[in-house]
Amino acid sequence: MNPRFLQKRGAVMASALLKAIFVVLLLAISAPSSSSIPFVVFHGIADQCDSKEVSQFPQLLSNWSGSKGYCIEIGDGFWDSWFMPLYKQAEIACEKVKELKELSNGYNIVGLSQVLKKHSVDSFQGNLIGRAVLEFCDDGPPVNNFVSLAGPHAGEASVPLCGSGTICLILGNLIKSPIYSDYVQDHLAPSGYIKIPTDIPKYMEKCKFLPKLNNENSTERNSTYKTRFTSLQNLVLIKFENDTVLVPRETSWFGYYSVGTFNTILPPQQTALYKEDWIGLKTLDDAGRVKYISVMGNHLKISHDDMKKHIVPYLVEKLEEPIRQALL
Repeated sequence: MNPRFLQKRGAVMASALLKAIFVVLLLAISAPSSSSIPFVVFHGIADQCDSKEVSQFPQLLSNWSGSKGYCIEIGDGFWDSWFMPLYKQAEIACEKVKELKELSNGYNIVGLSQVLKKHSVDSFQGNLIGRAVLEFCDDGPPVNNFVSLAGPHAGEASVPLCGSGTICLILGNLIKSPIYSDYVQDHLAPSGYIKIPTDIPKYMEKCKFLPKLNNENSTERNSTYKTRFTSLQNLVLIKFENDTVLVPRETSWFGYYSVGTFNTILPPQQTALYKEDWIGLKTLDDAGRVKYISVMGNHLKISHDDMKKHIVPYLVEKLEEPIRQALL
């Protein structure tokens, strides 16, 4: 065989081998930054992180994405999710996120709504707690992606149903009180995002959570909330086509009733929040970083296929550019 051919072939093989070794070494050195970054889950009302329903959710996402997931518990979970005001829940969540060293280089948020069949409770406030951590949490680690499943981002026009039992008797008495009274605002978590379209002046004056979260008060608008919100790489808003829990279901996308009526529902792009860009939703949307996703089914009845299609891609960190180039 021609010696020059053998020499050339040997050089090609040596080059390929060196390239392979280089890639392996680069992957080993860069493993922490090239693998999926962690994510956190915030559960809804009447739930807790160690319940079967909630614990299975981050575990499935971890199995599919390869990223580490954490459920952030607030207080005792079940009781405090109902009776601790949302602004206090957000403060606790902020501190817990900052204490979790695994999140220090960045993380993703999955806002979870949960249907707890045992107690016939429909809940969805985990999305709002997650967004409060993003907007309000000073010196917190950076949030890359925010995935929201059926979140009442523009408000909720109906008090969540509870069912029967002692806790529901207590809730029943609270709900009979004026929803925007100081007492109810400080003792019933959902009151912080109840937005009655025919009572907007009282909502703006007395509601203690959502008007701040959505930067609705023109005299108290905070540019820091907008800066933090627009720092997201992706905002994934998942709406359920047959949702009978969220009123209106369009709130999952920041759509809501027109002021003063229950008859007209505005899409997100026609709301003042979007057009005047109070929190930066329009800015994110113009940059192509908002994903409006609609799936079939009632509130949070999401299939595994839809979870893999619409959630998992935003929990998987892409390979660093030097590694990608080396693999070419």
